[in-house]
Amino acid sequence: MALLSGLLVGRRFVWGRSVIALMLREMATSYGRSPGGYIWAIAEPVAGVALLTVVFSFLMRSPPLGNNFPLFYATGFLPFIYYISLTAKLGQAIRFSRPLLAYPAVSFFDAILSRFLLNTLTNLLVFVIVAGGIIVVYGLNVSLNLPVILEAFSMAAALAFGVGTINCYLFSVAPVWERVWAILNRPMFILSGIFFLIESVPEPFRTLLSYNPLVHVIAKMRQGFFPTYDARLADPLYVYLVSLICMFFGMLLLNRHHRMLLNEGA
Repeated sequence: MALLSGLLVGRRFVWGRSVIALMLREMATSYGRSPGGYIWAIAEPVAGVALLTVVFSFLMRSPPLGNNFPLFYATGFLPFIYYISLTAKLGQAIRFSRPLLAYPAVSFFDAILSRFLLNTLTNLLVFVIVAGGIIVVYGLNVSLNLPVILEAFSMAAALAFGVGTINCYLFSVAPVWERVWAILNRPMFILSGIFFLIESVPEPFRTLLSYNPLVHVIAKMRQGFFPTYDARLADPLYVYLVSLICMFFGMLLLNRHHRMLLNEGA
């Protein structure tokens, strides 16, 4: 029994060390190539929110919710770019870590998990800095509902992980899918509720838009920042169900074909 426990601890240590090593490699290659690597991770969403604020402040007197344009658009834009960037990065996980996957101690799941953890922590930090900066700069009196905000972020994380695992297989077996995926996501910027509230959309378009899981994520996020907003159409169960289905098929395909994908790329 003691021997079995020792083996399990040893395997966990090796597994954890592999994931941490992959995370450090990701940090060095993605953010460490230039001094402004992490600064750009913050500057990009700030520029996006600023652009939306300038454009729509000329078109509307006040945002659809609250009275501060930057906060309204940040609560939609930040979860959206987290999802988009993470699904793309997870899709490239095998390609990025292919040389290391030849070692028995490193698996395709390690490559996916390391990218997921690093980019989730990075985006969570960016979210806190940008949203907190808006509140401080504009002197907003915001009553934050932290459990709801964390729930919304966990919904976005689960959805990105599920879709990202399928992308990891599809990007490897059909590289053209990476371009197709980028094209398909362009209208999502408009259809995910960044600029509007789903409750204000008339039927039957409201029902059609509700099939987009990101609509539920953004609605739940805004509920955490605006106490007067009742995100009655947000359905976390639907988001988690879509996430689990995507994750199941993604992991199933990768588990069956990851060796073939590695040999094709060799």
